[in-house]
Amino acid sequence: MELVKNYMLDDTLRYALNELAKKTFWIDFESWVTDGYFEGDYIPYSFLENGKIISNVSANRMNFMQNGVAKKYIQIGTVMTDEAYRNKGLARRLIEYVADRYRDECDGIYLFANLDALDFYHKCGFAEVTEYRYYTDIKPDKSTGSRFVPVDPSDEAMKQKYMDTVRNSAINSSFEQTNKFGLQLFYTAGMDNVYYAEDIDCFIVMETEGTTPDLQSVICKDRVGLEEILKRLDVEYDKCNLGFVPHAKDIDICTAVRYDGGDDYRLFYLGDELKSISRDKLYFPELSHA
Repeated sequence: MELVKNYMLDDTLRYALNELAKKTFWIDFESWVTDGYFEGDYIPYSFLENGKIISNVSANRMNFMQNGVAKKYIQIGTVMTDEAYRNKGLARRLIEYVADRYRDECDGIYLFANLDALDFYHKCGFAEVTEYRYYTDIKPDKSTGSRFVPVDPSDEAMKQKYMDTVRNSAINSSFEQTNKFGLQLFYTAGMDNVYYAEDIDCFIVMETEGTTPDLQSVICKDRVGLEEILKRLDVEYDKCNLGFVPHAKDIDICTAVRYDGGDDYRLFYLGDELKSISRDKLYFPELSHA
């Protein structure tokens, strides 16, 4: 068994990682890498045996502007072990290796834990912290400007404009990932749920299933107030959930609610700096989950 790391541009090892990722989480990194969206911030640490990735933990370099202060965090993700090799402590060894590797190079380490793995992360020395999720009841106003319309995925010029804007986006949140390109495109390279309003030159990512839309991301080169965005939505609702923390200038039109991850996850951390997530009523952007 061999430890291999930081190999996403190695076709053979990446294919092996993809095989485990598809079996475990039904995800595949191939097009993300080959289409040029991977930029090096996702760093796998894996055990390799007989050409097969049998266990993996990724370290994701996450740069944030947090209430006006730059922070460098490491997000641990894609924790997975082949079924035939489980209960041998492989994932724990990798997590401990990653934690030791980055502990002195970042402001904190965190992960989103599956509900069936909570005891495991406690045993690895992590503690839980509660986030705060935001919503607003500001309604659309059809008399205000242009509407947000879906971006046509076949419109290559508009897709390029979107990617350029992601790279150069203004800070639209009190807790904004600044190296967001790779993860944002992991979720939106197919332009699913991407909308554009021409008069304010602004993109949003929004899920509209159910009765409560989820505004996940705001992407524009010059900051646009949240109310101006909400007025241009072409959807009816009683409230709109936000997949990010509102900008300080928008906080008065939003309501914060304690959020423990619901049926999806629990947030775990190492490093006292990440206690600020609960203290300052923060929420990791939904499109920053690795």
